Amino acid sequence: MGNRIYMIAGEASGDMHGANLLRAMKGLDGGLTVRAWGGDRMKEAGADIVKHYRELAFMGFTEVLMNIGTIMRNFRFCYEDISAFRPDAIVLIDYPGFNLRVARWAHSRGIKVLYYISPQVWAWKQNRVHAIGRYVDRMFVVLPFEQDFYKKFGYEVSYHGHPLLDEFSRIPVNSAAALRAERNLGTQPLIALLPGSRKQEIVTMLPVMLSVMDQFPAYRFVVAAAPSQPRSLYEGIIGNRNVPIIAGETYSLLAASEAALVTSGTATLETGLLGIPQVVCYKGGTVSYLIAKRLIRVKYISLVNLILDRPAVTELIQHHLTTANLADALRAICPGGDARASVLKACRELAEKLQGTGASTRTASEMLKIIRS
Repeated sequence: MGNRIYMIAGEASGDMHGANLLRAMKGLDGGLTVRAWGGDRMKEAGADIVKHYRELAFMGFTEVLMNIGTIMRNFRFCYEDISAFRPDAIVLIDYPGFNLRVARWAHSRGIKVLYYISPQVWAWKQNRVHAIGRYVDRMFVVLPFEQDFYKKFGYEVSYHGHPLLDEFSRIPVNSAAALRAERNLGTQPLIALLPGSRKQEIVTMLPVMLSVMDQFPAYRFVVAAAPSQPRSLYEGIIGNRNVPIIAGETYSLLAASEAALVTSGTATLETGLLGIPQVVCYKGGTVSYLIAKRLIRVKYISLVNLILDRPAVTELIQHHLTTANLADALRAICPGGDARASVLKACRELAEKLQGTGASTRTASEMLKIIRS
């Protein structure tokens, strides 16, 4: 009888990386039984999904407080479901507000806890490092500087490269010509808009991104839609503007674009690794932003700048995210712009800093050894 694993991913990016990890695990051990919180990607990879991440995406301090009843019910359901499933190990994927509590609960019951994709403890809530040391049997990080960060606290973690490179190698990227033909995008050069995956992000970010359109009449703006959100959400914001909406082909859209406006998150790293100049955007609720500003300890919000340890791409945060500032930053990275060459060089440097493909398989192999030990 094969091992039984319980996986928890609470967001779209976790679903993607969890699916690639699960696919690699099953390639090494076809007898695995996996029950999971995740999404369509993990389901396709062979997990029995018991809770979809769409039900879990509460963002910011105020939204969490408003939904505290639902969140507590989710914890109770999770503990009961894990107890009934009796796994040999649980694999937690990012999503720290939820997963670190699950780690503490599972550890207290003698369940082996593996954690994939570290919470951003180097940015804020560094006290979480000690909780990770107490309750997690092994942490698997995906950013090169995270190993040294954990070493400062006396904890050894595993780093096998970033799984995004596996995702790029697995998903076919349409040529620009093919994408244009399939989506009837015409011949104008493209600017990709990536407003995020959560409804709250999209409602906040997309109107600002669209506000610069009139200043770039030579370009076609195209929205990369999150598969977890209804098309009607984007249509309501776009209104009568001539802006195509493309779901499920974000990498192809980016590869066909001259530049991108990207909401802070994993998408900034994806855009950088694909070699596309970008402006990183973020605006949150006033209360959430003021609290976060006092707590966050890093110089940058984009993974590109964090990994390179310099402001390689422009970040427009909160009150700096205005139509005028966004237009200026976008103009600078479009063809002929004075910042384009340096951003393209930074993209090449970024790819060199991360290890090549195979991160998911290397991680899966070590996880299975720990589970069987």
